[in-house]
Amino acid sequence: MVYYILGLIHVILFSWAFYNIIYFGVRPSKSLSWVLITLLFPFLGVSVFALFGINRRKIKFFELKETKKRKEYIQQSFKSKGDSNTDILKNKKQQKISQLIYSNTNSKVQDKNSVIVLKNGKEAFEAIYKALEAAEVFIHLQYYIIENGEIFSKIVKILEKKLQEGIEVRILYDTLGSYHLNKETKQKLKDMGAELYPETPFKFGSFIFSLNYRNHRKIAVIDNKIGFTGGVNISDEYITEDVGLGIWQDTHLQITGFAVNCIHQSFLKDYYYATNQNLSDDEKYTKMYGHNGDTKIQIVSSGPDYEEAVVMQQYLSFINLAEKSICVLNPYFIPTFSILEAFKIAALSGINVSLLLPAKSDSKVATYGMYSYFESLLKAGVHIYLRDDFSHSKVIFIDDEIASVGSTNFDCRSFEHNYELNAIMYSKKATAELKEEFDERKNKAHKIDLETFRKRSFKQKTLERLSRFFSPLL
Repeated sequence: MVYYILGLIHVILFSWAFYNIIYFGVRPSKSLSWVLITLLFPFLGVSVFALFGINRRKIKFFELKETKKRKEYIQQSFKSKGDSNTDILKNKKQQKISQLIYSNTNSKVQDKNSVIVLKNGKEAFEAIYKALEAAEVFIHLQYYIIENGEIFSKIVKILEKKLQEGIEVRILYDTLGSYHLNKETKQKLKDMGAELYPETPFKFGSFIFSLNYRNHRKIAVIDNKIGFTGGVNISDEYITEDVGLGIWQDTHLQITGFAVNCIHQSFLKDYYYATNQNLSDDEKYTKMYGHNGDTKIQIVSSGPDYEEAVVMQQYLSFINLAEKSICVLNPYFIPTFSILEAFKIAALSGINVSLLLPAKSDSKVATYGMYSYFESLLKAGVHIYLRDDFSHSKVIFIDDEIASVGSTNFDCRSFEHNYELNAIMYSKKATAELKEEFDERKNKAHKIDLETFRKRSFKQKTLERLSRFFSPLL
């Protein structure tokens, strides 16, 4: 009798999951994975689907009130006036990419910016320390990971000094990513006078639907005059040896000019979500500062609060519009079907496609999942290079003229679930600097040969396939 009742419950739960997968699924391959997971793993499979598989963009019933709040804020604040401003770009390719981003996010291209490419964590934090020390009005920080350690201790000392000078300090952190940030440090910051708030906190009643939607952005804005964004978190992994991975490598940007305000808009939206405080009504936080720079920048903000998978469409537009070359530097390369096919089509069309990826990462499942895509890509003519050190950079550039640096990985989580932020630079100069670094790293890396790769062990192939099967969870 007990087995009959359990079986009946499993059928009911599977039927519920199957209905939602079939009617609201995004991709057939991902939908099939979820069907098998919910069918073969009674109760556990459905629970995992409820946590990680619900498509919030399609199923309005499961849309969090916080997500609705974000959407309302987007609609009411920072409404663009006039056209998309694409006419300041040089060619149709740039204009098409810019128009796509504008149509999805209302974010315009901003002219007259200056950019400094920060090629590793040491460079990034030295620049951030300097900018924090020069703050005159406010400091706004937002990071997926904030961990106790040498780096954050130095930042806290600087913030304490600035708070004593009357400078406003606000900090946002992701609840899951920053779980190592201890209570003592949080309380110390609050006692100092800093405004410190968690993003997407685990709350009773919304935990099951909020766990899978993390804020993955890395942002620092000082006085709305200087901004930082990219892949660097506040963690000592960038300055000390990580067991098995060494010192993490990453790419970050220091930006001055009108584009800083666009980065700040993303912060203000998230701050409103976390605190109910709408700072966008105060000109102190929205005033734009020009700069005599030569870089055109467009900020790409994406997440479940947008109707489309913005960053996935951004990457697809890069790949589809490339005419000569595509270069990708990313730590977690687990592409969707459309991204995978776009890379193959580009390579088969004669475009030089180069992927520079880490041979190992902090996630074995992600590494095996990444390897599972290599054979089909190699067959199409994609060049794959594996570097010995662990690179956390999220960079893509095409035709030596358009580059993107940000927080977004090439995986389903970044495309469909996380809140991300990229900076597109329509600049040959900035792209050339990234390419120089890319080529230097590529020349030191190991290039995969198709015939040699095919000879990998049966165990390796099995682990790759199993990891790929569970890729919806990655």
